[in-house]
Amino acid sequence: MLTELRLNSLGVVAEAVLPLGPGLTALTGETGAGKTMIVAGLGLLLGARADASLVRNGQDRALVQGRWEIGENTAEAVEALGGDLDDGVELVTLRQISSQGRSRATVGGVQVPVSAAAGLLTDLATIHGQSEQTRLSTPERQRELLDAFAAPAALEDYRRDFAEHRRITEELAGLEADAMNRAREIDVLRFGLEEIAAVNPGEGEDEALAAEAVRLADADDLKALAMTARVALSGSEEDLDAPSVLGLVGAARKALETLAERDPGATDLARRITETNYLLTDLAQDVASHAADLVADPLRQEAVADRRGQLAALTRKYGNNVAEVLEWAGRATERLAELDGADDRIEELRERAAVLDAALDAAAAGISRVRREAAGRFAELASAELKALAMPHARLEFAVTKAPRGPHGADRIELVFTANPGSAPGPLGKVASGGELSRVRLALEVVLAGQSPGHTFVFDEVDAGVGGAVGLEIGRRLKRLAADGQVIVVTHLAQVAAFADQHFVIAKSSDGQVTTSDVTPLGEGERAAELARMMSGSGDSDAGLRHAEELIRSARAERAG
Repeated sequence: MLTELRLNSLGVVAEAVLPLGPGLTALTGETGAGKTMIVAGLGLLLGARADASLVRNGQDRALVQGRWEIGENTAEAVEALGGDLDDGVELVTLRQISSQGRSRATVGGVQVPVSAAAGLLTDLATIHGQSEQTRLSTPERQRELLDAFAAPAALEDYRRDFAEHRRITEELAGLEADAMNRAREIDVLRFGLEEIAAVNPGEGEDEALAAEAVRLADADDLKALAMTARVALSGSEEDLDAPSVLGLVGAARKALETLAERDPGATDLARRITETNYLLTDLAQDVASHAADLVADPLRQEAVADRRGQLAALTRKYGNNVAEVLEWAGRATERLAELDGADDRIEELRERAAVLDAALDAAAAGISRVRREAAGRFAELASAELKALAMPHARLEFAVTKAPRGPHGADRIELVFTANPGSAPGPLGKVASGGELSRVRLALEVVLAGQSPGHTFVFDEVDAGVGGAVGLEIGRRLKRLAADGQVIVVTHLAQVAAFADQHFVIAKSSDGQVTTSDVTPLGEGERAAELARMMSGSGDSDAGLRHAEELIRSARAERAG
């Protein structure tokens, strides 16, 4: 139940606070006074589209805040969103719109997507405006109403299975349609993997062969360079007197060792020259060994060239180097396994689709039975309400006919109606006038009220197009609907407002530059004047006041009874 509605800078409403309670609350005021802003504010809390034009001129933003008394299920949903409750039972929700049209929603102190807030609050409140009257003419809304009354137990499982069946069907169609492309891709991947396997490249093999090819091609020049280094290090066998690095270092070593024997301070120098001599000796041997290996080998040179050619054939197709070729092979192997498994997946999907088909057919048949059984009772109860709403000959029927299987079953629901005896019922949207649609909508909600105890219903001009006598019946029905919950009604009829437990009047004022609407709660003494104004246009005529007081007494007596 909504316990408080607070508006700030919303359209012509600068600031308003409506403390609300259970029962029936009436909102009245002259045409254009701003009553629709109250409904618009509630609509924003329930997820209506944000529009910058709703922000009051000259203001940066508009705010709508609602306080709700909620039950255990809603409290768990708030907790799942990360929100908190005031005193453990009261939920505060907020919707903010900037003058640039940006919007945000807050639930329990936590900012959430507007869709999340709407999903939570639409279980608490329903707004019935002119758009709802239009929706009432659609098969979708008529099905929703019948299901709300019939409450077919299998419907939730059916919807889940239907969604899975649709997903499976789409995947299966895609796999079957792509079979030819899959076969072509499998052939390409297998050919490539076989070609790579035949060459069997090793990691880094292309780089090693490239380096070896250079050595083989320049073997004579490289050997000459190595020999020059060896001679410089250890001397020439042809010229024994030629200086060499090892010879010079050996002389230095002998001198430093003698120096160290006579001067202990040179001991470290002798050690270091000894280490250097060992290192140079090893280096000279390694250079000699390397020079010996540098031998021109035409056969090996040819083998390297052939192998590099094989690798080049792969890198032209599958990567810039052997590493990329091997990466391609890895990806191709994974993809091939995936493609080879497609046939198994097709068979698996077909089997699951067949199981779901059988389950959906059985569930749809059960749902249809429940709907047909409930349709007569619902229509009978609603028709009885219409008789009380000054439509004694009205007849309402739910026609449930077979239809292709869809997300909500295999039925087409059509609400047919006639207001006159002897006339065949026709589609509600085509044969009912605006006033008749308003009464049909109210009758249906009164019947459904028992399905949603504690729910908040908001009716925007449900009495449009009807007269005073019918207005009394509408007021009675709204009062009955409010007995199990909360009803907020925007009305132009005093006969409806007379039944209210709470009454707010919306009045417009202007200082010549800015127009402002104020929301004022009315006490018992003030209500008569407002009802008189609604009936005659004047709130201070004695006749009008007496009539208004009589309306209030009559409505109070009915409530007491």
